[in-house]
Amino acid sequence: MKPKGFFVELNDHAVMLARTSSPVAPFTVEDMRECPRGDAAALEECIQQIQPKKAPSGYLHACVGIYPAKRLVRRHALELKRLNEPAYLAEVCTQQFRIEQDKYSISILNAADGADYDLAKATQKEVIFCGMPGEDIATAQNFLLESGIYPERLELGSVAMLGGVVDGLAFTKSKTPTLVLEIGADTTHSFIVSATGVDVSRPISQGLDAMVPIVLKELGLKDEESARKLFYSNTFDFTGMGPLLVKRLLKELQSSIGFYEVQTGQSVGQVLCTQLSPKLAWLDAAIASALGITSLTLDPAPWLQSRQISLPEALAKTAQDIRWFGLLGLMAHYHSSPSAHVVVPEEKK
Repeated sequence: MKPKGFFVELNDHAVMLARTSSPVAPFTVEDMRECPRGDAAALEECIQQIQPKKAPSGYLHACVGIYPAKRLVRRHALELKRLNEPAYLAEVCTQQFRIEQDKYSISILNAADGADYDLAKATQKEVIFCGMPGEDIATAQNFLLESGIYPERLELGSVAMLGGVVDGLAFTKSKTPTLVLEIGADTTHSFIVSATGVDVSRPISQGLDAMVPIVLKELGLKDEESARKLFYSNTFDFTGMGPLLVKRLLKELQSSIGFYEVQTGQSVGQVLCTQLSPKLAWLDAAIASALGITSLTLDPAPWLQSRQISLPEALAKTAQDIRWFGLLGLMAHYHSSPSAHVVVPEEKK
């Protein structure tokens, strides 16, 4: 019997799972399911539904994308003549990215095509550093194994998602630079991408939690906990308060966009927020409106088809929800893989 393919994404809000007719394309997506992050019983049920017949090992063998809070996805121009200095790359990590290189698992990719960077040849200076802290990898692996998922491949979800967006823009022949945002609790990972790759990357120390005190003040609530519950619950329409809530984040985004537009002469025309829970999806429109640009809507089906991935009609609507785009990006294979560091744990006997 032909083996199936399984793909899993762990993000801040949910665990997303998909089954495909084969582990590598060409294949058809057969099932897509999700459950809230932190609900072990719901995850167990999801795994049973997506893999009715248990594997002999007892694990669901999958390609997994994760989004650790301290992930690193940064474009950087290398000084080629310094590459043979033993301390140079560590210096880039500490001075430019404010991280300790030895605590991270890091891959360096060519900015132009996402291929692994060849340090020996070192002909291109524009690269993308991708990585995550070793302890976050261990935590994710333990969580997956305890949940009954064996990661055949563990990837940085942001890189798979960005690879998909860039390839999708190239497929539709889009000429419009796009702002891609992953808004987390305390950090927003912002990227400006185009059909030719990731042009700008910048982490901003403003996230969803910074919006809670504004909700508290504006609505005159009694404490921050009540404000937090209301903000994350979607029982109140925050669209009118949107400009106020995103004001500080906006200031940082405008500065990045302004610098990019001056440097390149191109205008950023659309925004895509990929990591928002459904209850906070209104933030995408609030940011687009405040920046005076449009929200990008991606229909993944034609793009997936170009990558030999078929999406049946029954799943087409589900896949149009942008929250699935990172998982779909994990499925697609390009001429050079846009995956970040691959880590495979030893299988528990």
